[in-house]
Amino acid sequence: MQERIFGFPPVVGPNPRVLILGSMPSVKSLAQGEYYAHPRNAFWRIQAALFDEEWTGDYALRVQRLKSHGIALWDSAASCVRPGSLDSAITAAMHTDVPGLLSAHPTIGCIAFNGKAAQKLFLKFHGKWDAQVEFIALPSTSPAAAAHSFAEKLAQWRCILEFL
Repeated sequence: MQERIFGFPPVVGPNPRVLILGSMPSVKSLAQGEYYAHPRNAFWRIQAALFDEEWTGDYALRVQRLKSHGIALWDSAASCVRPGSLDSAITAAMHTDVPGLLSAHPTIGCIAFNGKAAQKLFLKFHGKWDAQVEFIALPSTSPAAAAHSFAEKLAQWRCILEFL
C-alpha cells in the first residue's frame, strides 16, 4: 500500500492579492522541502520573468520576492496518496483550508490554478464557491505539461499581473 504524503504550509506575505494553487508538491519538492524544486519546472522562471527579475537559485529569495509582489502560494491538496509525481496518480486527497486562508487574508482577490489538476481538486473539495474571488486557470508549469512552450506559458501567466 502506498504511503500518504503531506504538502507544505502556505507561503503568504503581509498583503497578498493573488493566491496561486498547485495540486501537490512533486517527489523532488517534498525531498527538498521547497515548492517547485524540480529543475525543469518553469514556475520560478515564470515568476522571475513576470517581474523582470533575474532568476536565482536561492529559494529563500524567490519566496521573499513572491511575497513582496503580493503573491501567496499553496496547494489544493493538503495530503494524498500518489506514487511518483504525476497529478493523474493522486488518490485519497484531503483538502487544504483555502476558505480559512482567504478569511485570514481578505486582500486576496484572485485564485490562479497552476494546471488543471489543481483546479479540479479545488472544485472537488469546495464545489460551489460564494467568495468574491476571481478564478484563473493557467497552464501547468510542470515539466510533464509539455504541450506549451515556456513563452506560451509565460504569456498566459501574465494575466495575474492585473490583480497585483
